[in-house]
Amino acid sequence: MNLSKLLLLISIASLTFAYIQFDLQQYLNLEALKAQQTLAQEFVGQSPLIAVSVFFSLYVIATALSFPGAAFLTIFAGALFGLTWGTIIVSFASSIGATLSFLISRHLLRDTVQKRFVNQLKPFNDGIEKDGGFYLFTLRLVPVMPFFMINVLMGLTPIKTREFYFVSQLGMLAGTLVYVNAGTQLAKLESLSGILSAPLLFSFCLLGVFPIVAKKTLEGLKTHRNTGHYPKPKSYDTNLVVIGGGSAGLVSGLIAAAVKSKVTLIEKDKMGGDCLNTGCVPSKAFIKSAKVAATLKKADKFGLQKVSTTVEFSQVMERVQDIINKIEPHDSIERFTGLGVDCIQGAAKIVSPYCVEVNGEQIFTRNIIIATGARPFIPSIEGLDQVNALTSNNLWNLRQQPSRLVVLGGGPIGCELSQAFARLGTNVTQVEQAPRLMKREDEKVSDFVHQRLSEDGVTVHTNHQVIKVSVVNGTKTIICRHQEETVEIPFDEILVAVGRAANTDGLGLDELGVDLTQGGTISVNEFLQSSIPTIYACGDVAGPYQFTHTASHQAWYAAVNSLFGMFKKFKVDYKVIPWATFVDPEVARVGINEQEAKAQGLEYQLTEYSLDDLDRAITDGENQGFIRVITAGKTDTILGVTIVGHHAAELITEYVQAMKHGLGLNKILGTIHIYPTYSEANKFVAGNWKRANAPEALLAWVEKFHRWRRKENRLPTSRSRANASKTDSLPGESYDS
Repeated sequence: MNLSKLLLLISIASLTFAYIQFDLQQYLNLEALKAQQTLAQEFVGQSPLIAVSVFFSLYVIATALSFPGAAFLTIFAGALFGLTWGTIIVSFASSIGATLSFLISRHLLRDTVQKRFVNQLKPFNDGIEKDGGFYLFTLRLVPVMPFFMINVLMGLTPIKTREFYFVSQLGMLAGTLVYVNAGTQLAKLESLSGILSAPLLFSFCLLGVFPIVAKKTLEGLKTHRNTGHYPKPKSYDTNLVVIGGGSAGLVSGLIAAAVKSKVTLIEKDKMGGDCLNTGCVPSKAFIKSAKVAATLKKADKFGLQKVSTTVEFSQVMERVQDIINKIEPHDSIERFTGLGVDCIQGAAKIVSPYCVEVNGEQIFTRNIIIATGARPFIPSIEGLDQVNALTSNNLWNLRQQPSRLVVLGGGPIGCELSQAFARLGTNVTQVEQAPRLMKREDEKVSDFVHQRLSEDGVTVHTNHQVIKVSVVNGTKTIICRHQEETVEIPFDEILVAVGRAANTDGLGLDELGVDLTQGGTISVNEFLQSSIPTIYACGDVAGPYQFTHTASHQAWYAAVNSLFGMFKKFKVDYKVIPWATFVDPEVARVGINEQEAKAQGLEYQLTEYSLDDLDRAITDGENQGFIRVITAGKTDTILGVTIVGHHAAELITEYVQAMKHGLGLNKILGTIHIYPTYSEANKFVAGNWKRANAPEALLAWVEKFHRWRRKENRLPTSRSRANASKTDSLPGESYDS
């Protein structure tokens, strides 16, 4: 530590010691203010310059060292110096003190913090350099955190000292005025009856109302800052424009129509979006065909003669298309038009915060919801563009079954499709760069899925980094690096399933200045508003979860906040989000798993139940898998559940409901479950938790109680029987007779 830092620390420590030693806090309260008011006012009248200098210095020191009581000093300023001078004195003293606190933090802490957390702080630093002044003004105007914390935290950022000072003085001015005014009224208080005076009540009302008014003012400033340079239309064609006809867009449009607003939905491709046309629906239909094929192959295990099956791949894919066609009317233009949604087919572009252009026409709207979803991410791999790679988008156009298929990616989509293709007879090789499949799940889950895929014929290569794809004399080969060795895998088709990218291109977001996250999704706040307040986003284009059910969940918040946000806004709730991977057997999860609990340093308990013990699973020949429940400490509060097994995606619902409504494992244990069903497993794992947390000390006393009860009714000994026989004679008889 250099000399300047050491001297600064000694000075701060000395002043803090003096503050505590002389109990200066006792003077920073309402009683002290009234007690010293007359004497202080006389001193101000006799020596105004000295009084101002002393008060100013004390205020600066208290603020610079973050001593409590700045609010009372501000009120005291009003009582001593009046509204005008009190406001001027406090405004400059508080700003100088805050800047000194800012500089102390910067000098003592910034270099250390920035070096240690350089990667984590980079996005924050970038935001401060771009809009640091506005962020600071927001924090000053609306006191959501103590001002001393703002001073310290801002000292760790790259914001300039001059900017910090001037923005702080401007941002704190309104609050200073309110507090000083309260002080001027308290100075006039002569008796308890004066508390009920109109001016004083008004001053205290200002103290209570100020944060609300400031918040609304700030929202107005934000809106004006991002939309003020665009002309606001005199009238609107519609209340809401929704861009995207997938799950998030359809639900947004449906909700808007249900509350009788005029809503326009724009879709440039097929209604139903990814889920209906290329995602959930076709993949689950494909997986079902593969499961039937796998079941027929083991017919002898059910007491049936072996069945010889031939996979007609084209018919499998036609069945997939037939199922899409059957569900399609649910998401059709005709249906939603009938429900009150104005549907337009075309590519939408947002040309202003109030205007969307489609098919050469402009639609003026009060708010916009972007629900354009996501697409398969194509990594930058040399030669990949030469082989017409398959993705979840174009896979369903296949009609000829590939003999050899390479699947890139060990996540949910990659695992589902690898297993399904292998069960239908394709020679599948799955390549994953990470050390294991499904790395977001516990290692036990990853190992189980790896084993099941291997049993179904999938060759799984983990820790394999793809170098390039080559085509030589018509032979396609993928070249990987594994432990310093080169691995070559020939293939007929390659399926890329390494993630998804948000659909933000072509919407005009760059021109408008809509902020994106590092992952390429639209950056939204807790109300699903983008950086332009009239534009909302939900579903895969916004994240953070890319599930159909989460998109529908977000759509409610986006629609309601966009239509009624001027009255009440709702923060989107992500506390209980379930999901499933539809390998066989399925993997379903809600909340945290064990590896996340460890990473967060939580005190937790893991309770397991193996499905090989479940009667219904045994009868169905599906007795593989397990349930893992994470509970908080020694309580039955559920933090997360992972289920691996048949119908796991259905079984998880009981835990989703329990977590949503605060029900613990004791409630699940006390609920009747039908026998024989898979749902009994949920009760059995709760029973395992109960046994592991049995009150041993109490049970020891209960055991003693039962032992005593057994002794109480025990037959008498031979000696006691002899004694009893002397007295147990019939009436009127003696023992001698």
